[in-house]
This record gives sequence, C-alpha cells and structure tokens, in this order.
Amino acid sequence: MNLSEILNSLDASWERNKILLKIKKGTNTDEIVNEFLAKNERQIKELNSLLGPEYFDLLNQIEQLSTCESKLINKIKNLNYLENNEKDHIFSEKKILPSNRASFNKISSFMINWSNKFVVIALLAISAIALSKQAWA
Repeated sequence: MNLSEILNSLDASWERNKILLKIKKGTNTDEIVNEFLAKNERQIKELNSLLGPEYFDLLNQIEQLSTCESKLINKIKNLNYLENNEKDHIFSEKKILPSNRASFNKISSFMINWSNKFVVIALLAISAIALSKQAWA
C-alpha cells in the first residue's frame, strides 16, 4: 500500500459521526482510541514505516492544532457561563456599593468582554493560518 491509500483507509475507519455516537453513548475516549488502534494495527504499522522525520514534525503541529482547537471549544462553551456569572456579580455589586462604583464595573466588564473576544478571534486566526499552511504543504 502507498501512503495515500493508507491515509484514506484510516480516514474511512475514523468516521466522526460514529465516534460522536460512541461518545454520546458514554464510551470512554481511551476505549475509542484503543479500539481504532487495534482494528487498524497493520495500516498504522505500515504508515509508521513510510513516514520520515519531517512527517513527525507535521504530526506534532497537528497535535498542537487539535489541542488549540480543544481549548477554543472549551472557552466558547464556558463563555456563556462566565458572562452570565459576571452580570449577576455586577448586579449584586450595584445593589451593595455606591453608584460611583458602578461606572468602574462597566469599564471592567467592557475590558473583560473585549479581551475574551480578542482571545477567541486570535485563536480562530491561528487555526486558520495553520490549516492553510497545512493545506499548501
């Protein structure tokens, strides 16, 4: 088998919809990975024999991209919770503190919201750049 045949075979074996269904059913992610490795052991060994050192750098970069995307998903998932929690906190401070303190809260809330949006935009830009570099490689 050549490299593209092996990659296509492994890609077909790793169907995201089926993986997502397994996760929804409560299957542990380690079990999913180990099952995939066991089912595709021959192709994976052949793939490792065909890959040179330059591919391992690419695999490390793809792993870092996946980690970055995972963190981005986590931030997006928690963003609504944090915003709601901030609003409740600011509302409770307005009840307790004098009105001149409220303007400071508005400024800090503004800065927190914009810094969160900046981080999300920066992570999306980094992901887009990495994916485009990977596509042209």
